[in-house]
Amino acid sequence: MPRHGMKRFSSGYLTTILCMAVLALVTWLLYVPGLGGGFVFDDYPNIVDNPLVQPRHATVAELTAAALSSPSSELKRPLSSLSFAANVLTSGLDASAMKATNIAIHILNGWLVFALCVGLLRRTHPGDVPRTRLAIAFALSLAWLVAPINLTAVLYVVQRMESLANLFVLAGLIGYLRLRTRARFRVRDAVFAAAWLVACTGIGVLAKETAVLLPLYALCLEATVLGFGEPGSRARKALTMVYVAILGLPLVIGAAWIVPTLFQPGTWATRDFTLATRLMTEPRVILDYLAWTIVPIPSALSFYHDDFVQSTGLFSPWTTLPSMIGILALLALAWRSRAKAPLLALGILFFLACQTLTGTVLPLELVYEHRNYFASLGVVLAVGEVCRLVASARTRWAGSTVALTLPVILIGGSMAVTYATANAWGTPLTLAEEVGRRGPSSHRAQYELGRAYIIASRYEKSSPYIAKAVPPLESAAAMPGASVLAEQALIFLYARAGLPIKQAWWSSMRSKLHARPATVQDESALIALAGCLRQGGCHFEPNDLHQAFDAAMDHPAPSARLCSAYADFAAVTLDDDALALRLSERAVEKAPDEPVYRINLARRALATGQAAIARDQIPVLERLNFGGRLDDDIASLRESLSHKGDAQP
Repeated sequence: MPRHGMKRFSSGYLTTILCMAVLALVTWLLYVPGLGGGFVFDDYPNIVDNPLVQPRHATVAELTAAALSSPSSELKRPLSSLSFAANVLTSGLDASAMKATNIAIHILNGWLVFALCVGLLRRTHPGDVPRTRLAIAFALSLAWLVAPINLTAVLYVVQRMESLANLFVLAGLIGYLRLRTRARFRVRDAVFAAAWLVACTGIGVLAKETAVLLPLYALCLEATVLGFGEPGSRARKALTMVYVAILGLPLVIGAAWIVPTLFQPGTWATRDFTLATRLMTEPRVILDYLAWTIVPIPSALSFYHDDFVQSTGLFSPWTTLPSMIGILALLALAWRSRAKAPLLALGILFFLACQTLTGTVLPLELVYEHRNYFASLGVVLAVGEVCRLVASARTRWAGSTVALTLPVILIGGSMAVTYATANAWGTPLTLAEEVGRRGPSSHRAQYELGRAYIIASRYEKSSPYIAKAVPPLESAAAMPGASVLAEQALIFLYARAGLPIKQAWWSSMRSKLHARPATVQDESALIALAGCLRQGGCHFEPNDLHQAFDAAMDHPAPSARLCSAYADFAAVTLDDDALALRLSERAVEKAPDEPVYRINLARRALATGQAAIARDQIPVLERLNFGGRLDDDIASLRESLSHKGDAQP
């Protein structure tokens, strides 16, 4: 290589390293104040209250059990669960260490965004000098890294699932772009590209199902930046077949699997909205996401959005139909701009494509900020391209001024909001107070505020925090659509502190559980009360909790988790082995492939002298014994059977 070429290479390499170092440093400094905030909300069922994800040793059996322990998904998200287990093995159940890991993953993703932006700019703006492309890519990746809408995917421990999945999504796009921009793209390159997308998608799905959108993002790249290759070429035909195979067929199969369930009443039983309500509400949610990404107002980024007003008609609220039209207008803008402003078109398509999984027909909650972890990259690309267009306008001086000033204002504002919010996440109490201020009509926000005061009270009668905890909890309990978590917290607090429990709290809990099927939060509330009573920390009448369990079971399809929790309560507190056995059988019927329910059933059967039922569970447990994770349990059951004279050959 000529000396001047080596100098340019060396200069570009050092500039890249410097950019990456600055990105990492700025991101770390912004987020590090939030390390001390502890666990929140879904961290508890997934990590804190999940003993399987807290292995004592790095054995194959324990790690396999950890990988398959997540209650969040039928696919178990084993890669994410293993990463939590790795944290536990190295530093114990320490939220700060887990959040530091999340920040590191976010930085890695920022570097991948930087590399992707460099590749995109090289393709869409070949006339720019390399240093200009690096500067623009740096600004784009910085804007994405500091975007406040991404904060919950970083400091909310369990949402490592989202950031880890997108690590493979971004790697997939970078590899695909490099394969597609080879000097001579051939059929075999199309095959390699397909294999790369499938591999990255498969690994990403092990962290979270959102990685399944990677082939759709690649299609967006083709539609805007890459153009599917030369018309009539064999490579173009091969690409068409690739997308039929990796996108078209899975879409048809997935639709055939999902669509019939959408019209079953049980699918929406635990939600306070219907399919029609969801489809009308989500366009408003999506445009709100767009606004929150560009102009992040702290009051809008409230973490909990259970108070979001649902759309019940095209003009109720009035923004419903205009929001639908707005989505169509964005699609039209992407189509019109794909030739002259491909990154604008790509950004719009990335943003909308990211919403197709969580913002359409699946019966998920209506609003969550972390769903925009990838979508925000689309917004950043689109806004960056708009700034470029403004800079090249005829009034060059004014255009350049706006193009330089606007990004500085937007990025600076984002950094200020992210830093302030990270500071609020610094302790559980300041986080709860900040979220409570941002969500005065959110029952989850008010519950978390009351819960933080409970923790601060240490259950001491004289603590001023007990009086502070009651108003937000009673307010949360009275809000429409609220779970029974607030009532549970009040009962828990007064039972631990030795104060008289109001029967109104039990009555409110029973009324809610009678009125609609129990949610995951309702189940967690009952499990927490049963555990506290069993361990002797709480003092209340077991019959009150018994009636609450009965109310929760008074629906056609109680979950396996609820049946199992009630069985534990019946066996340990009520001393009713027959009821515990019946409930354990129902849990197994509901979730036949969940080994813990079969193990509990076998032990309850042995306790009631029904060895045949216990014996029948062993072959199934052996089939489910991946990686030896159930070896100890199976051996224990065999030993118990042998002591009863019923050993298997």
